[in-house]
Amino acid sequence: MALLTKDGLDRVVGLLIDEGLVDAVAVASVQEEVAQTKQPLMAMLSAKKIVNDSMVVHATAVLTGVPYVNLLHVEMGQDVLSLLSFDVAERSMAVPLGEQNGQLVVAMLDVGNVQAVDYLSTLTGKQVRAVMSSSDGIQAILKQYRGDFSSVKQAVRTTNREVEQRRENSDVKTITQDSPISKALTSILDFAVKSKASDIHIEPLENSLIIRCRIDGVLRKVMDLPRAIEPALVSRIKILANLKIDEHRIPQDGQFAVAVGDREVDLRIAISPVVWGEQVVIRLLDKSGSSMEIEDMGMTGRALRTVMAGIARPNGMILTSGPTGSGKSTTLYALIKKIKSEKINIVTLEDPVEYKMDGVNQIQVNVDAGLTFASGLRSILRQDPDVVMVGEIRDAETANLAVQASLTGHLVFSTLHTNSAAGILPRLLDMGIEPFLLASTLNTVIGQRLVRRVAPKRAAVPSNEMQTQEINDFVGDLLPKNSAEAESVSEDLGYPNLPVAGQESYNLVRGVDDQETPGGYLGRTGLYEAIDVDEDIQKLIVSRATSNEIMRTAKEKGTITLRQDGILKALSGITTIEEVNRVASDLA
Repeated sequence: MALLTKDGLDRVVGLLIDEGLVDAVAVASVQEEVAQTKQPLMAMLSAKKIVNDSMVVHATAVLTGVPYVNLLHVEMGQDVLSLLSFDVAERSMAVPLGEQNGQLVVAMLDVGNVQAVDYLSTLTGKQVRAVMSSSDGIQAILKQYRGDFSSVKQAVRTTNREVEQRRENSDVKTITQDSPISKALTSILDFAVKSKASDIHIEPLENSLIIRCRIDGVLRKVMDLPRAIEPALVSRIKILANLKIDEHRIPQDGQFAVAVGDREVDLRIAISPVVWGEQVVIRLLDKSGSSMEIEDMGMTGRALRTVMAGIARPNGMILTSGPTGSGKSTTLYALIKKIKSEKINIVTLEDPVEYKMDGVNQIQVNVDAGLTFASGLRSILRQDPDVVMVGEIRDAETANLAVQASLTGHLVFSTLHTNSAAGILPRLLDMGIEPFLLASTLNTVIGQRLVRRVAPKRAAVPSNEMQTQEINDFVGDLLPKNSAEAESVSEDLGYPNLPVAGQESYNLVRGVDDQETPGGYLGRTGLYEAIDVDEDIQKLIVSRATSNEIMRTAKEKGTITLRQDGILKALSGITTIEEVNRVASDLA
């Protein structure tokens, strides 16, 4: 880069060290190699993945006083891209950002290239104002000229008039599998699966149709389509899900499966009427996306030992809790996998059956046919089961049947929607379960949330004052008091190399924010708390204690809370304090 003179390069590296983005010891080690090999310092730092393009460009922009823009996760509209042709943008490594005060604003790799700026100004007939961006960021925008969604945009261009005619004639049944709309839907689904999205949101607005994907638990806008395409796109989804294409007044639910590469992905469809049309939410269930091993999901240490003891009993209830999309069902599948054997009969009742498991008799709830959780559970108990899994306890009738099943010698797994493990107990009491029955049947209750994992490309950062205070407040009494007990404490908690308590600053990590790992995260892991329902907890249940009282007693007995588990994962380099607070800031 032209701006990086020898002195400028040293200043860039110094700034990255000062900001905690690179490790000073690692840089010093590379500098020693540079002195011997005479290789360029920045090239070696990049080769060893200590720095990346975005970090260097941003630091250079700060030092030179040039505005910087991160384009890695920006969706640029076609009207903006049309301000410069693709050939010109690619040749100049400059992409348009829009017009401001009569000026054309462009992002460039080398803003010091006066000839390139003058060329763009002469070509467009406008004064050009250049800002700096990384090569990866500019490449991300260049891809949008052709686009990962090129087939979607082509469908919009070729069928816009046809869609308008179909809307007027209400003749949407004529859409075929080979139609551009069908290809557009396929492109959207392919993108979502390859991005490991859990949900696709298709949302009509007054003048546009927004496509958003939930990736690693966070919704991201991926494209903006003309409003006119909405009826045909929604109708195509309805056809595939066997829904009524002429019904626009009430919500509809359905499902179908698609093949992406060598994988089959189940899709759950929820369509609801909104002000500007019909909103579609598609839940993607990729069977190959999880190892179904509880240890790989993030459960470790005390929580893992508590849960393993609970499922080893011949009868009783194992209940998981958490908000929607927190991985409760996946946890139950992993626990079922732990105990699965030819010697026992495992029967599940699910809505829907999300993952098909060999050796497990899985039943799909069908409310329209009269097969509810309650009626299905009655039927299951006549099939000589040893283990019963009920997808969700939604009402008092199902709760009572689950308790009765556990009382009659069955091991019962199920889920509830509560904020924490301790919240399960008052919730069941509110459903009318007698306290003495609940106390005698519950083995283990589990609370869980999902957080994003820090990407493999990462940098070490010291905790700031607020983070240090949070670590000391929440896990200070759990961390080893000195180096002599570090190994035993780390083994007990299930996290290796935990730091000694009481430090003024702790070592944390931060992922590199680039196109492959947006936000510096890649994948998710679980936060868990598990309460063993022993005699003391049973007494609290019988006395109808609050969830706070139950949690207080559980903590005294060694239970690690969700937030504590999250902070321990942050100290172990698995996630970040910010991510833990995003999903568990409401918990103590």
